[in-house]
Amino acid sequence: MNKRYIEAQSLDAAYPTSDGLVLQGLELTVAEGEIVALVGPNGSGKSTLLRALGRILKPKGGAVMLEGSSLAGLPTRDVAQKLALLPQGPTLSNDLTVAELVWMGRSPHQGWFGLPNAGARDAVDWAARETSVTPLLQRNVSDLSGGERQRVWLAMALAQQPRLLLLDEPTTFLDLAHQLELLDLVHYLNAEHGLTVVMVLHDLNLAGRYADHLVALRDGRLVAHGSPTEIVTPTLVRDVFGLEAHVIEDPVSHTPLVIPLGRRHH
Repeated sequence: MNKRYIEAQSLDAAYPTSDGLVLQGLELTVAEGEIVALVGPNGSGKSTLLRALGRILKPKGGAVMLEGSSLAGLPTRDVAQKLALLPQGPTLSNDLTVAELVWMGRSPHQGWFGLPNAGARDAVDWAARETSVTPLLQRNVSDLSGGERQRVWLAMALAQQPRLLLLDEPTTFLDLAHQLELLDLVHYLNAEHGLTVVMVLHDLNLAGRYADHLVALRDGRLVAHGSPTEIVTPTLVRDVFGLEAHVIEDPVSHTPLVIPLGRRHH
């Protein structure tokens, strides 16, 4: 049994500009080495939960625990060396080369006067190599395709050498081939390097194919959690997404495959 790595304990969360809570009393445990996908309709609290786990949002109540310690009480540098969060559609105001962007991932490990410490070059080279962006290092990020850009952002996160990767809808704006390429890469990093991953995914079928555990949210509450084969049923799809569907076995991955009925075939 893998040890608990990050937990939400009775978590209440909201955005500073909102009146009510987005998450209420949420409980979640992510074990070390797992891939967990957060699924649910728009506005269900997926991104809010991810931001709370990444310490972008301060809890209104309850706590987030990282390796048994309160995330809120840990030094910022320690947190940045343990987890990396990639927001949805990340942007930078100034134009950087791929090499400059990937090197930014080393900032939590910088020595005195901002000088790279021992191993920084190896970490950056490794991150670029694992994400296949080495040939792109001298290009400007603004000149890249969507799929290339996502891999470069992922390389920057990997250059931090985190043990936990938080991804907010990493497949948004990517065509199907690039979605699969990115998720294959995430799965490889998990399998080969033991990286723990929590990601928000809109596509329930991709979530079921790539994640060890699914966490289904609706209206800021956890509706179901467990392995895809345990929890993906027509009832869950109806309760969480308000959608009638058949669920069959994916002939390729042998994971649940949701076939939405829609009004035309209902």
